[in-house]
Amino acid sequence: MAGSLEQETVKFVAMTGNEAVAEAMRQINPDVVAAYPITPQTEIVQIFSTFVADGLVKTEFVTVESEHSAMSATIGAAAAGARAMTATSSQGFALMWEMLYIAAGLRLPIVMPVVNRALSSPINIHCDHSDTMGARDSGWIQIFSENAQEAYDNLIQAVRIAESRDVLLPAMVCMDGFIVSHGMESVKLLMDEEVRGFIGEYEPAYSLLDVDHPITVGALDFADWYFEHKRQEAAAEAPVAEVVLKVGEEYGKLTGRSYGLFEAYRLDDAEVAVVALGSTAGTAKAVVDELRQKGVRAGLLKIRLYRPFPKDAIVRALSGVKAIAVLDRSDTFSTMGGPVFIDIKASMYDLMHGEHGEHGEHDAHGAQDAREARDMQGPRIVNYIYGLGGRDIDLEQIRKVYERLQAIVATGETGEPVSYLGVRE
Repeated sequence: MAGSLEQETVKFVAMTGNEAVAEAMRQINPDVVAAYPITPQTEIVQIFSTFVADGLVKTEFVTVESEHSAMSATIGAAAAGARAMTATSSQGFALMWEMLYIAAGLRLPIVMPVVNRALSSPINIHCDHSDTMGARDSGWIQIFSENAQEAYDNLIQAVRIAESRDVLLPAMVCMDGFIVSHGMESVKLLMDEEVRGFIGEYEPAYSLLDVDHPITVGALDFADWYFEHKRQEAAAEAPVAEVVLKVGEEYGKLTGRSYGLFEAYRLDDAEVAVVALGSTAGTAKAVVDELRQKGVRAGLLKIRLYRPFPKDAIVRALSGVKAIAVLDRSDTFSTMGGPVFIDIKASMYDLMHGEHGEHGEHDAHGAQDAREARDMQGPRIVNYIYGLGGRDIDLEQIRKVYERLQAIVATGETGEPVSYLGVRE
């Protein structure tokens, strides 16, 4: 894709995920972009650089010598009051590691597309979520996208979310490498003036260049104040979910595509459900529709906002489900399962082991059978780690996940809680 798409007649355009994200960046027109290439993200900044060269944006485009330098330059620009962006994947993302924490600790509303790719070793350039999952506790907002349309929409919304005065935290918008980044899809674009009107002019909370109101950035912060500053950073996470919902509602009024913290697909009356992130949700939806036609009450919860984790809303959405399978495209190597599974399990703990769960079987007195007692303890939850290094997940594999969930409902027995789906063992 080359040149501007600023035409009044543009509605749907065939684009890859990388092209859609680059187009969103053109419409955002950031003050500074500092970038370094890495597969499968390279196309985003490569395409954006053509917009810079053609004079379609006013962006200062900084070519640096590494991803660590890219984030460092982006932090410097943001601290100076610029609307600043970068993009990365995998090993490049890992090379930024030190600077991710600095960006969040300095409360800089940087927005960064991340094209999810496996971390080495062994060397692999294909999709899994190990890169961004490794930084889930870095203080960055994490938003996941199922397809190119969502990646485009999420990036535009992320600007508003990150720059909210109630938040002021950096945000990464994630999409699956190659599956979404290089897959051609139909994407509905906004007009340039609509994007500009939605995100508004950037008014930084502070600037290093404001000599009349001097500030200190990167100060040494020992035990006397470090704890308080990290507590402030933690407090900034609290309003994120509310801001995400507000921005998603406004975006829905503009585009007809409303966004929440997650998508609850046919979940209202579901007995069995899968929890997933990214492109796999699309495959799961096809299986849900197929099972519904057969009378199986199947559902899906697709997480959009992963950090901060919207615990209470997810618990409400899943509270009526009897058996849940959490799909993780990365492993924690903790022997406790994948990161999303651990978060879901922790979130559901009160529901599973709270007041009712603790005394359910003891109060049965023979009047309830074992299944009724088990139901009082909340849903059974199992974990599947899948798709590492780009391994495909197909309809048949997801069908087997739902078959196991139905068996769990029937017997109450989960078996081994953590399984590896599609691996040769």
